[in-house]
Amino acid sequence: MTIDYLTEARVPDFVAYCKKHRTEVDDSFLYDENLADFTPDEENPTYVLLNKEGIIVGAASLLMDDYYRRSKRGRFRIFHCESKDIKDYQLLLDTMKKNAAGLDELSLFSQTTDAAFIKKIENLNFVKWRYSFLLVKEDLPPVPVDLPDGFTVRPFRPGKDEAIWATVRNAGFAKLLGSETPVTPDMVAKMISESDYLENGMRVLYHGDKAVGIVRGADDLYEDAPIMNIGPLAIIPEYQGQGLGRALLRASINFAREKTYSSAILCVNGENERAKTLYLSEGFKQVEAVVCYTYSLI
Repeated sequence: MTIDYLTEARVPDFVAYCKKHRTEVDDSFLYDENLADFTPDEENPTYVLLNKEGIIVGAASLLMDDYYRRSKRGRFRIFHCESKDIKDYQLLLDTMKKNAAGLDELSLFSQTTDAAFIKKIENLNFVKWRYSFLLVKEDLPPVPVDLPDGFTVRPFRPGKDEAIWATVRNAGFAKLLGSETPVTPDMVAKMISESDYLENGMRVLYHGDKAVGIVRGADDLYEDAPIMNIGPLAIIPEYQGQGLGRALLRASINFAREKTYSSAILCVNGENERAKTLYLSEGFKQVEAVVCYTYSLI
């Protein structure tokens, strides 16, 4: 076995490897649109394990853009070996660590049902950090959006509301594991240019002229069928517990109906019991559970 940094010439082989094995790993960043313009660079350091014929039989790729660098926690896009041999995983991990300057941790997600992989990464000294659940609502009947007097939901205005969105999101997620690092207005602006953007899918909740909540509906696929992905959904702390999150969720569900989606999907952190209770009460059902592990670099 040999290990090489991924070159531009081998990107098609790497993409093919990711598509071949994405059902075996966390596929959050392995959709076709994520891989379409993939480039190995400082933000996407990637190594491949090659057999004696020069064929890719393992891969490790990190997400290390500005957001992950500011959080000091890189996230694996893929960490996989066809051999399933812990020595091959160790080789990929040791090599990747050399490209993790400035980070304190590496993180990856695994299906809770993949006991063999979990045992392997625990033997590599990854430590369990948090859980995340995927929820789906299959029927989207119209639902009433009940807001107290003085509250309104308005469409996000590209070019005007990026700083407002970032401020609300950062306040609402300040204590949410994995989301503590603030986003910037530039990052919000980038969301509008992405392939999953839906016009008017981003909404802002106001109390008078004060922005107090946000929700986003984006195009997605689940089990090869179109679905609307709801998230982020955030309410600033001083306005939480007043039913405003339910109102924003319902506004997004109604938007999904308007866009002819027959179902909606969202993710929720395991420790965020209030949010999960809300989603379940609104007809969402848990379809997947994943566990996040971190590897300390300090």
